[in-house]
Amino acid sequence: MSLLEVKGLRKTFGSVTAVEDISFAVEAGEVFTIIGPNGAGKTTTLEMIEGLQKPDSGTITIDGLVWAKNTEEIKYKIGVQPQSGAMFDLLTVEENLDLFASFYPKPKPAAEILEMINLTDHRGKRVKSLSGGQKQRLAIGLAMISDPEVIFLDEPTTGLDPQARRNIWDIILKLKELGKTTILTTHYMEEAEKLSDRVCIVDQGRIITLDTPAALIDRLTKEREVRLSFLDGEQAAKDTEWVVQNQPTVVRTERDGATLKLWSIQPEETLYGLFGFTKERGYRVEQVSIRELSLEDVFIAFTGKEWRD
Repeated sequence: MSLLEVKGLRKTFGSVTAVEDISFAVEAGEVFTIIGPNGAGKTTTLEMIEGLQKPDSGTITIDGLVWAKNTEEIKYKIGVQPQSGAMFDLLTVEENLDLFASFYPKPKPAAEILEMINLTDHRGKRVKSLSGGQKQRLAIGLAMISDPEVIFLDEPTTGLDPQARRNIWDIILKLKELGKTTILTTHYMEEAEKLSDRVCIVDQGRIITLDTPAALIDRLTKEREVRLSFLDGEQAAKDTEWVVQNQPTVVRTERDGATLKLWSIQPEETLYGLFGFTKERGYRVEQVSIRELSLEDVFIAFTGKEWRD
């Protein structure tokens, strides 16, 4: 049985339907990521699963338990990343952890949490003096203090610089090594692609598609974009385009001056034949690149929208 099962969730706020029909299951130990544009229903879905919002309809089961009958048991099984306003600015990092630990019968030692979130050297600092990235790491530590089975992280890296974001990634990967189940929402495609076992794309309150990042990308298309620029100018690009258009692996081409773009289902084989032709003609290739498809391409293909942070 899945550790988390969500079936037919629906939530409205007046005339606005935030979540229309959301159903999915999450296995123990997964990093399960929900992505979607602003207003897609990500946070509302998370809040219903966390017990912060009551769904209009649908069911939520966490390790066989339901909120209506097993509220206290579920509270000990889940960890929720608090917003920064829930932390006490005038208390130290360690004092915040100790305070949150007092809410639970069997909390993890603060020293273990500090080591995992790499704040041991800052344990005596007041929260108000921490950087944005350090505060986010502490927020994750507070979610972990009860040693939960499921941890909910709602856009934990938003607004952080690249290095701080990578530090959060390291913590999420540590949680996975410990066998914890992580439910993540994010605005960053690279983050979802690198961390997730499975990705759920949500738009207008509904699930558009759900699968592993690799499977979603593979499902989109087998084509890869190859780009070449020629030192010998437009004629070299034009002649090369004429040759590659006759290759069965090439789906389409596009030329702009001395730059040639082509889309191939077997780019390595295409390039092998192409370089044979350019060597024979003496044409010099200045640059060549193969662009792999990404989760952002999947998002745009399924929602028809460009990504917005």
